[in-house]
Amino acid sequence: MKTAKKTALYLFLVVTSLITVMPFVWMLSASFMPTGDSSVFPPRLFPDTVTFAQYKALFFRLDMVTYFFNSLFLSVTITLVSLFLNSMAGYAFAKFRFHRRDKLFTFLLASMIIPAQVTMLPLFLMLKYMGVLNTYLAVIIPGLANIFGIFLIRQYVQSIPDSLVEAARIDGAGEFRIYLTIILPLAKPVLITLAIFTFLGTWNDFLWPLIALTDNTLYTLPVALANLMGEHSKDPELMMAGSVLTVLPVIVVFLALQKYYIRGIMSGGIKG
Repeated sequence: MKTAKKTALYLFLVVTSLITVMPFVWMLSASFMPTGDSSVFPPRLFPDTVTFAQYKALFFRLDMVTYFFNSLFLSVTITLVSLFLNSMAGYAFAKFRFHRRDKLFTFLLASMIIPAQVTMLPLFLMLKYMGVLNTYLAVIIPGLANIFGIFLIRQYVQSIPDSLVEAARIDGAGEFRIYLTIILPLAKPVLITLAIFTFLGTWNDFLWPLIALTDNTLYTLPVALANLMGEHSKDPELMMAGSVLTVLPVIVVFLALQKYYIRGIMSGGIKG
C-alpha cells in the first residue's frame, strides 16, 4: 500500500513537472526553427532544421543587445543600491531603540497592502517635477528601497545576538563599522535572497519602464520585446527567440544562487 502511494505521488510529481516545463522547452525549441515551422499542424516539438537566423535578427537587425545591456545595467544598479539601503534600514529597525520605532515599522508594513498601480500616478508626477523622466533615474529611484526588503532583513538581523553589537560598541566601533564588519557578513544568506528578488523583479518589470521611459534607446528588454510583438506578430519564431533572451539570464541567476535563496528564506522565516 505504501509503495502504491509513493508511486502515485512520484507519478503525479513527474506529470506536473512535465506540464510546467513543456512550455519552456517548446519556447526554446521554436526559437531555433525556420520561419513558419512553429505554426504547422500538427505542431512540432523539436525543429527539423536548426537555425540561428532568429537570434541573428535579434542581435544584428533589431539591436536587442542594446536593450539587453539596458536591462542588465538597471537590474545590477538597483540591486546593489537597494541592498545597501534596505540592509541599513533593516539593521536600524532591528537593533536601534528610538521613539515609536515599532509603530513606524507597523505603518511601513501596512503600506504594503496598497497596490503598486495606485502609487504610479503620484510617483510619475514627483519624478516629473524632479526632471528625471525619460532617464534611467526615473527607473532607479523608485527601486532604491522597498518595505519587503527592509522587513526581510530586519527579521534576520533580529536573530543576531545583541551581545555582539554591544561588545563592538564597547570596543569603540562606530555604528557604520558595526554594520559593515558584523551585520553584513552574518546577514549574507538573506542579502543574497533579497538580491535575487530585486534582480528578478527589476529585470522582469515591464509597466514602470514603459511609463517612465519614452526614448526607445533606453528601453529595457521586456518593453522592447513587447514592441517587437507588435511589429512582428506574424513571426512567432522571432518572438520565441526574444523570450528566450529575456528569460534565460534570470533562470541562470536563480539556479546559480538557489541554495542561498532557500537558506535565506528559511532563516528569515524561522528567526526573529
